[in-house]
Amino acid sequence: MADPRFFNVADPITLGRLAEIAGASLAEGADPDRTIVDVAPLETAAPDQISFLENKKYLSALAETRAGACLVHPAFVERVPQATVALACDAPYRGYALVAQAFYPRQGNTPGVAPTALVDPSAIVDATVEIGPGVIVGAGAEIGADCRIDANAVIGPGVVLGAGSSVGACASLSHCLIGQRVAIYPGARIGQDGFGFAMGAGGHVRIPQTGRVIIEDDVEIGANVTIDRGATQDTVIRRGAMIDNLVQIGHNVEVGAGSVIVAQSGIAGSTKLGEFVVLAAQTGLAGHLKIGAGAKLAASSGVMRDIPPGEEWGGTPAMPIRKFWRHYTRLMKLLDEKG
Repeated sequence: MADPRFFNVADPITLGRLAEIAGASLAEGADPDRTIVDVAPLETAAPDQISFLENKKYLSALAETRAGACLVHPAFVERVPQATVALACDAPYRGYALVAQAFYPRQGNTPGVAPTALVDPSAIVDATVEIGPGVIVGAGAEIGADCRIDANAVIGPGVVLGAGSSVGACASLSHCLIGQRVAIYPGARIGQDGFGFAMGAGGHVRIPQTGRVIIEDDVEIGANVTIDRGATQDTVIRRGAMIDNLVQIGHNVEVGAGSVIVAQSGIAGSTKLGEFVVLAAQTGLAGHLKIGAGAKLAASSGVMRDIPPGEEWGGTPAMPIRKFWRHYTRLMKLLDEKG
């Protein structure tokens, strides 16, 4: 059970309704009107809670679970204990995510502006917006309906924040246009100068960064992420991209729709990611590259060349993942032979 000091669980939900939410099939003979009160892991779930199995590594936990219901792939329905109701679906983890959202829906805003906030008179702020203590909203900024801006965040002049978006504490936004339902976590920095210089022995000359950051709908920006604005064109984060904490995105980068960028990754200027690219943790991409749609990079990859669509690469310098493992295996064998 989640700590009630921080999380409010919804009213109990019937198994029939949970099956609808998850896109699952309820086990034959199960009572669709039986109620479930919460989600929980297999190991700790109680008879009035629902859990899930996605990875077969946890089949032993499934065998011992006391959960009242469990979302599982059809292949594992027979492994569900007799006292636990199986909800069969092709993507149990996704089903669990939808069920968890039903039990813990996004909390609504408390419209209003804190007394210590500073909102420029020329800013356009919808009446449903919640603005926390110490927030600064600059001249000409536009903040759409049902937005929430937490304490000490800075919304710079001219910034647009689409409806249903949220900005975490101490984040700062400048030179950017933000879509709808975008979640920006605490400490994020969006729209600051890109890292652009004309280098030379006589000193480095800064190049004015005259682009913007464009973030489309349904994007998540993790805590302490930095996204530089473009030099002469825009930095663009396409619809539905998910960016983990502590990611650096350089000027003129384009992140494709649905892409996932995991913590401590860095993308140098003018590199383009296609749709649904995955960068595992600590991946580094050089500048001016093209990463094809659906490509996947293993953790700590160092990418110095273009990657075709749909391929999996790893290592530094990065190479196709099978080639990387062949090289690694040979290297380990040589080292073993040398004692």
